[in-house]
Amino acid sequence: MTANLLALALAALPLTAIPASADEMAPPIGTQWHNPSNSVHVQIDECGAKLCATVTWASDKAKGDARRGGTENLVGTKLFRDLAPAGSGRWRGKVFVPDMRKTFSGTISFAGTDKMIGKGCVLFGVICKSQTWTRIR
Repeated sequence: MTANLLALALAALPLTAIPASADEMAPPIGTQWHNPSNSVHVQIDECGAKLCATVTWASDKAKGDARRGGTENLVGTKLFRDLAPAGSGRWRGKVFVPDMRKTFSGTISFAGTDKMIGKGCVLFGVICKSQTWTRIR
């Protein structure tokens, strides 16, 4: 699960999908998303003048992995933080990896209405990892 949480956090959304309309470019505030293994759910909200995505639910395994990494309470943790507009349908900010207690630079973008892509990078963007999240309906 440590690798999954790292991927999740470092998967702070790839920039591959550009929305087709202005309406699709606006982030879906209040929408919940799950990671590929459905072990963590986040909700996108406005956090001051920027966006964030906060953990609303996590499996026992994800909670345990986070706790072993030093994050006592995974639910309520902001995984994606300080997200500001960075071009068409994309936001740039930070991604927090709970099981490592580390924060990396990252981006989010949306592929249609049901996919959110996260990308996180280290070493000035030399090493990156992305992950596709799915909208919870």
